[in-house]
Amino acid sequence: MQSGRPNRFTLILLGATLLPWLGCSQKNAEVVAASTSSPSGGPVPTPASSVPTSDGSFTVSGPLIVEHQLDVLAQREGVIAGLQSEEGAHVRTGDLLAQMDDRQLMADLEASRAKTRSIEADLKNWEAEAKVMQADYERAQKMWDAHIISNEQLDHAKFKAESETWDVRRVRELLTDARQSQRSLELELDKTRICAPFSGVVARRYVREGQQVAKGDRLFWVTAEAPLQMRFTLPEKFIGRIRKGQVLPMTTPDLPEQAYKVKVLEVSPVVDPASSTIEVTVELEGKPGALRPGMDASVSLENLR
Repeated sequence: MQSGRPNRFTLILLGATLLPWLGCSQKNAEVVAASTSSPSGGPVPTPASSVPTSDGSFTVSGPLIVEHQLDVLAQREGVIAGLQSEEGAHVRTGDLLAQMDDRQLMADLEASRAKTRSIEADLKNWEAEAKVMQADYERAQKMWDAHIISNEQLDHAKFKAESETWDVRRVRELLTDARQSQRSLELELDKTRICAPFSGVVARRYVREGQQVAKGDRLFWVTAEAPLQMRFTLPEKFIGRIRKGQVLPMTTPDLPEQAYKVKVLEVSPVVDPASSTIEVTVELEGKPGALRPGMDASVSLENLR
């Protein structure tokens, strides 16, 4: 009775038949991956990739990025009282995006300012009293030198002058504490003003008017519009072949009739030991025109092999 398992000769023959096919199926093209790190707050871009063309050049394809992209977060909890900016709005550094309800903080701040003014007035009063006591002590010294008063009376005048001096120091410390408390409330009040961290465009709005937010909640996503960059990696054998300052052609499928130039901005000085690659950053030359962050683009790396 024959066994259901194939014999050794059959397995060897099958392996010999498949081996050439498996070898032919492997690709010899080198793949160059872009950095997947994204600016803070923005979506992670799709990794750019590159394969050699028939003439030996490389073409890198991937998204255009900008360095300044940021999620604007709430610095304190509160209620959004008003929105001053919507998606698509162009903003400058410091422009107001939204305002949180600040009525309680304003009341606390006014009370703190009143307390500060009161202590400032007290300090002036104590300083005047201290001058009077110091003058009395100096007069008592002259009277004691003239043997008009006793030593006990001189000591009494001296201790009163010292006491006033310590009272002045105490009130000064109270004034310092009051001013710091006032400053703390002013800083908290500033946190109710949600402002643009840099010039750019409001890409997204995550909140609505009247919404209760907690500290750390996302409120807006602000992105710069320029300079446009692309990051990608190359095998380590390209060290010395691609250099800072090189100008390369770039195209985009969104604007196929347009041709652009990019300049090599940075070439990583070290090799990633995990992938044996170097990271390269290129930047668009000239004005971006109709180009926008996130658009797909292709950079031709000619004559680098």
